[in-house]
Amino acid sequence: MMECLQSLADFQFNESEEKELAAYAKAIGHPARVRLLRILAGRVCLGSDLVGQLGLAQSTVSEHLRILREAGLVNAEVKHPKTCFSLRPEAIKRVQQLLADIGGV
Repeated sequence: MMECLQSLADFQFNESEEKELAAYAKAIGHPARVRLLRILAGRVCLGSDLVGQLGLAQSTVSEHLRILREAGLVNAEVKHPKTCFSLRPEAIKRVQQLLADIGGV
């Protein structure tokens, strides 16, 4: 059994990392966005292909992709008239690192 802390006086908080992780969590906080990340893992996909995979309206998928892009989790490369999406592995590693820090790993 884990011991309960007697005092938080010596506990080190890192507000910038807490805000960073919270922003990632907010971006990932929808099942469709989690699915998009899984689909994009290790591959590049056209936006139209992602719409077909998710079974959602194009505008809905675009909004989810916008949120993931703004959070820095996904890249979008415009090749007019199409857009290719890919995962940003360094961002995923950062999320993993921030979560590991919570677990004390």
